[in-house]
Amino acid sequence: MRRRTFIACLGGAAAMWPLAAHAQSDKVRRVGILMNAAATDALPESYVAAFIQALRQLGWIERQNLRVDVRWNAGDAQLARTYAAQLIGLMPDVILSASTRNLATLRQATNTVPIVFVQVSDPVVQGFISNLARPDGNITGFSNLEFSVGGKCVELIKQLVPGLERVAVMFNPDTSPQSKYFLHTIEGAAQSFSLQVTTKPVRSTTDIEAVIENYARQPNGGLILPPDGFTQLHRKLIAELTTRHRLPVVAMLSHYFTREGGLMSYAQGAGLVDQYRQAAAYVDRILKGTKPGDLPVQLASDYRLVINRKTAKALGIEIPTKLLFTADEVVE
Repeated sequence: MRRRTFIACLGGAAAMWPLAAHAQSDKVRRVGILMNAAATDALPESYVAAFIQALRQLGWIERQNLRVDVRWNAGDAQLARTYAAQLIGLMPDVILSASTRNLATLRQATNTVPIVFVQVSDPVVQGFISNLARPDGNITGFSNLEFSVGGKCVELIKQLVPGLERVAVMFNPDTSPQSKYFLHTIEGAAQSFSLQVTTKPVRSTTDIEAVIENYARQPNGGLILPPDGFTQLHRKLIAELTTRHRLPVVAMLSHYFTREGGLMSYAQGAGLVDQYRQAAAYVDRILKGTKPGDLPVQLASDYRLVINRKTAKALGIEIPTKLLFTADEVVE
């Protein structure tokens, strides 16, 4: 597997500067955070904690010179709209936006409040910005996946299960509007492997259960999960159901999907915690007067393949030696 490093124009030493060098004025600044997960999920909670801690290291301390307002939409598109309006109404100095759905919602609601995004795939293709180096406008941030990853996932699941004849792409259209772009690359790659592709929209846990149960009734099928706040929220349920129904799955979700029982994941390698920390450095610069449009959008180009050997055994899948050597992590 080709490994590439995360592109970063932020000096790593910046986060280590003495706090005295970042002394702020007496004015309390306001930062909004719009998350695409549930507040009860420990994983995204750790992302927010890393972001706030990074701000603290840069001299921004809650209840002293900083107020942070967090909203969790729990994979609900309507809540995303409601909370976006709430955060903008609080007149923040900058908003941290997680996911394509949240960014699209905020973009429709304001073109003046600075926005730093994370967990957004190819923002140029999606039309959020026109240029990576100088995005202009009020939006900048950190991208986590290229749409070509969809094709890579087809290759990986076919390599894992050579007898595969069909794949289903499962996502919530309301919370993962970017999935249509991943679908294009999935279909292109599937054609070269003579695989049939179907889409499976889901909007509830009942939908997830029905899709997996029904699709698994026919042999030689596999499941692909594009990045989606909704399916990420229900990753444990999906891991449990796909194992129970012996349905091979590869996810473009966080690697916690695999570590919590999912079969295989292919996602950003640097880790989303690091992305949130770097987003804090951008927020710091904006609070000090830098325009969002003058901060280049950073691309993640280091991806990691994680395979759960225990789950593979439960599915009756023998992992090819070549794939084991390719994997960056094998969960035992």
